[in-house]
Amino acid sequence: MVRTQIYLTEEEHRQLHRLSRRRRESLSELIRQAIDDMLKRHSSGHRLETLRQARGIWKDREDLPDFARLRGELERDAVAQPGPREPSSRRG
Repeated sequence: MVRTQIYLTEEEHRQLHRLSRRRRESLSELIRQAIDDMLKRHSSGHRLETLRQARGIWKDREDLPDFARLRGELERDAVAQPGPREPSSRRG
């Protein structure tokens, strides 16, 4: 393990200390667990699994707009409007 230092607010430290006593685990162990959980949640594999679980959850909803039609409208509007202008090379 690598030793490191962190700064906690007084309230974070107080709550973490209470939890540490209740669970009979060190502050360091609780912090390592929290970091492990955060890293797991933000890993690409976890996000992919979450997306797979969410696939199809709205398939039977009837109160949603027709997304294909909305996208077509947005694309037509984008083509009809000129793109952003190039910035002027002169400074005033």
